[in-house]
Amino acid sequence: METDKKTEANIVRAYQRYLKLQRGYSVHTLEAYRRDLEKLLLYLEQEEKHVLDVQLADLQHFAAGLHDIGIHPRSQCRILSGVRSFFRFLQLDGYRDDDPSELLESPVLGEHLPEVLSADEVDALENSIDLSKWEGQRNRAIIEVLFSCGLRVSELVNLKLSNLYLSEQYIRVFGKESKERLVPISPKAIRELQNWFVDRNLMKIKPGEEDYVFLNRRGAHLTRVMILIMIKQQAALAGIQKTISPHTLRHSFATALLEGGADLRAIQAMLGHESIGTTEIYTHIDMSTLRQQILEHHPRNMK
Repeated sequence: METDKKTEANIVRAYQRYLKLQRGYSVHTLEAYRRDLEKLLLYLEQEEKHVLDVQLADLQHFAAGLHDIGIHPRSQCRILSGVRSFFRFLQLDGYRDDDPSELLESPVLGEHLPEVLSADEVDALENSIDLSKWEGQRNRAIIEVLFSCGLRVSELVNLKLSNLYLSEQYIRVFGKESKERLVPISPKAIRELQNWFVDRNLMKIKPGEEDYVFLNRRGAHLTRVMILIMIKQQAALAGIQKTISPHTLRHSFATALLEGGADLRAIQAMLGHESIGTTEIYTHIDMSTLRQQILEHHPRNMK
């Protein structure tokens, strides 16, 4: 049994090296995968089952247990996605000849359309900022870049000066798994950045942080939590009732493009989505907008 535990521990370490070195996952993503895998390993330990002996029925019982203890269906999907990743690795690396997770089903999720903001609401968000405060212009630039470029918040906090090509009106972004893409940037976002650079140039910046675009008062780059708190505070000040986050601005960017007639493949490239299926949620958002327009403006619906 002790030998089995050592073998399992070695396999898990090999899997973590694979995620880090071959898949290029961030520290945050690696930690999420580790936590989810631990749930499976704990279950297998209780069942006295080694990972190399697991069958589909074992994984189905594990999945049923997630439901029974009240884990949200969306979290169940994430955990089971990690399980599939682990067993694909075991097959890929020759630990197993088969992949027992291949037919493992995830719970069906209901259609969930994310909140979006109109351009007017984004303007209200920016106009609610007090520019007399040190961080005022920085926050305006953050909101405008998120909305104009559709960045993930992790991409924004890691944005570097060396990846800005403002005279050519595009920026270079490193997304999930360090995948690089070029994203156009609007003249308005460029103006907000240039105004922020006036304040930034007066700062004392920590060694090693000089290339980051957005900095805190201490001269270090921002965290995702700082951006989240700022967005929520500004939404409250702007009187926006929707529940929003930095990701809301990314959704709003994509929806605005679709409503403006942009091709879905172009939006996929701009967002850095690996699968067009991920991008297709915005067609549902656009259809809901279209439905509302029909209800309000079609002559058969007008009183």
